[in-house]
Amino acid sequence: MKMLARLVLGLIIFDAVVTAPTLDPINYDSETYEATLEDLDNLYNYENIPIGQAEIEVATVMPSGNRELLTPPPQPEEAEEEEEEESTPRLIDGSSPQEPEFTGVLGPHTNEDFPTCLLCTCISSTVYCDDHELDAIPPLPKNTAYFYSRFNRIKKINKNDFASLNDLRRIDLTSNLISEIDEDAFRKLPQLRELVLRDNKIRQLPELPNTLTFIDISNNRLGRKGIKQEAFKDMYDLHHLYLTDNNLDHIPLPLPENLQALHLQNNNIFEMHEDTFCNVKNLTYIRKALEDIRLDGNPINLSKTPQAYMCLPRLPIGSLV
Repeated sequence: MKMLARLVLGLIIFDAVVTAPTLDPINYDSETYEATLEDLDNLYNYENIPIGQAEIEVATVMPSGNRELLTPPPQPEEAEEEEEEESTPRLIDGSSPQEPEFTGVLGPHTNEDFPTCLLCTCISSTVYCDDHELDAIPPLPKNTAYFYSRFNRIKKINKNDFASLNDLRRIDLTSNLISEIDEDAFRKLPQLRELVLRDNKIRQLPELPNTLTFIDISNNRLGRKGIKQEAFKDMYDLHHLYLTDNNLDHIPLPLPENLQALHLQNNNIFEMHEDTFCNVKNLTYIRKALEDIRLDGNPINLSKTPQAYMCLPRLPIGSLV
């Protein structure tokens, strides 16, 4: 019986397999499709769809619910004009090409039509022009208070180089080639306090303003006529006077009462009077401020004029033999 049942079951399965329809292999080659690439582009081309159909097409993808399709209101003509104006090209600083490129922010232009504060460095009221191979003082902004132009090739200081700079307080022209200074180069500077002209080729000083508190003209070529008579007499606030490494043969008198430091080393001074620093007519006179006097490197014997130092708080530095 078991063998008969197995035989009947096998016949049923075989009959089912034979009568089943055959499946053709599926071909995914693009050649079997009739649509071309241009047809595919047209399928997604919404430019020619009527407006009504386009709204229905959009509504079909929106979430269910009673929502209205919001369209932006038309913009007024004035707004369009503003956008057109805004599209005008602007410079980095925000100005238009028709406006002046430099309106004083970078200072006046040099002779080469180049802004001073682009050539040099301007920080607030201070102008740094150090080591730029300048052969002349560039035009400076009106608010310049401190001017540094060291290690350049400037040969002359003209009367108009610092004209109208009423706030100028310090000038430092160390290590240039200056050999000539106009007589009015510094005289009309009402706020000038410090003047540094060391390491140049200056043979004669011009008239200096009485407002100076610090003067350094060391390492130049000042000789017998290099400093005017009584050049420092009315400089009541002058505290430091440095004239080292020149060709001076005398101490420039009279010296201001408030002078604190006088450096004259390495000159050609060979004589001193008893009233150079003190008042021989008033033995009680004391010059308290002048504590630093340098006369070393000169052909002078300080021991020959002991009365000249009686009013000083300290003896000068120099040869006593």
